[in-house]
Amino acid sequence: MRLVIAAILGGLVGIERERLDRAAGLRTHTLVCLGSCLIMIASAFGFADVLGTKHVTLDPSRIAAQIVSGIGFLGAGTIIFRREVVRGLTTAASIWVVAGIGIAVGGGLYVAATATTVLVLIVLAGIKPIERRLFSMRRPYRVSLTVQRREVPLFSIEKAVEESGMALDRMLVQPSTEPDEDRVDLVLLRVNRDSLLALSERLRGLTGVRRVEMVSGGVPRRSS
Repeated sequence: MRLVIAAILGGLVGIERERLDRAAGLRTHTLVCLGSCLIMIASAFGFADVLGTKHVTLDPSRIAAQIVSGIGFLGAGTIIFRREVVRGLTTAASIWVVAGIGIAVGGGLYVAATATTVLVLIVLAGIKPIERRLFSMRRPYRVSLTVQRREVPLFSIEKAVEESGMALDRMLVQPSTEPDEDRVDLVLLRVNRDSLLALSERLRGLTGVRRVEMVSGGVPRRSS
């Protein structure tokens, strides 16, 4: 019964992560919660045959502590750093919490495990729209341009950003893979949907701009 409950609760959190197409989804969360529960059950009840032996004591909490610390390696594997954008922190945290839920179920703390699962789902699914509304404009946004070398003045790009209502945090110019092209990376602040659309139109109207690549959370979306 404990294993089934752990699989269900872990699966509920995994479904939410799977819905957003995260690196660790339904199966990963279910297995982490189920495995933690099994280890906790083995720690609590798997050594009953040696308890009568002299100088042998049982401390199930030692195994629980090892699960909490060891699950960090799995969580670290879901964190991706790409182009100054960190992804996977929330999924890594959810894996860590699901391990705790499995430990609680393995120890018979069904109410605590269920309540934690409900709270985790509220945090993952319910708070995200509020977070996006309140803090989206404070997060940096990356726009990458492929331009014809020495054909696009940098001040015209900066002017386009300012006219779109955004702030230019930094600009990086580096050679592209093509001999006659440069890559210009822009890190922008105060970004919203309307300002991005306006910037895209302005950048595409500049002579020498061959491609505009807008990156949100590390996922490129291209417009020619």
